[in-house]
Amino acid sequence: MRDAYSSRSSQYIDLIEDDWSTDDDDAALVRRHLTGLPGPVLDLGCGPGHWTGHLHSLGADVTGVDMVPEFIAHARETHPGPQFRLGSMTEVDAPDHSVAGILSWYSTIHLPPAELGRVLAGFRRLLAPGGVLVIGFFDSDDDVARFDHKVIAAYRWPTDVFAERLAEAGFTEVQRLQHQVPERPDRRYAALAARAC
Repeated sequence: MRDAYSSRSSQYIDLIEDDWSTDDDDAALVRRHLTGLPGPVLDLGCGPGHWTGHLHSLGADVTGVDMVPEFIAHARETHPGPQFRLGSMTEVDAPDHSVAGILSWYSTIHLPPAELGRVLAGFRRLLAPGGVLVIGFFDSDDDVARFDHKVIAAYRWPTDVFAERLAEAGFTEVQRLQHQVPERPDRRYAALAARAC
């Protein structure tokens, strides 16, 4: 995955820089659950750092983590203020229960379904009791479905099924969003906010 994104990093960065704007509902969800927390926030799979920079501008003590060196270099140059670290969301170098919030915005979409539970359990391990995870993913009507993403294969999840996986990992859902971009009828999007039990 790192190599696939590295090979297209400049294209991805240009796309984000030229066209990134937060959906109002997405931005409200992130702001509501990941600002004003009594501890640090991790943006896991932060890419070029756009959400990390946004959270920092809202006063969050946020650190972006990504496995793609080009993304981290760009994030450090473009978004002064927050910290950025090269690393994987599956092996975060942080003590158990040491963070108050995690943003995982479409960073789990490439995980094979069999691996999702382990990664969500890792997120739960990082969060202090009562900490919040906000996670975005591609929505599906019926079953978990693999599709050809522009970079590397990805998966769509029915939101109820994804919520069940969160519950199995020790989370309680507190809010969900589901929407479809009118110009992309083939793409449905979802986001869940969940609290560590």
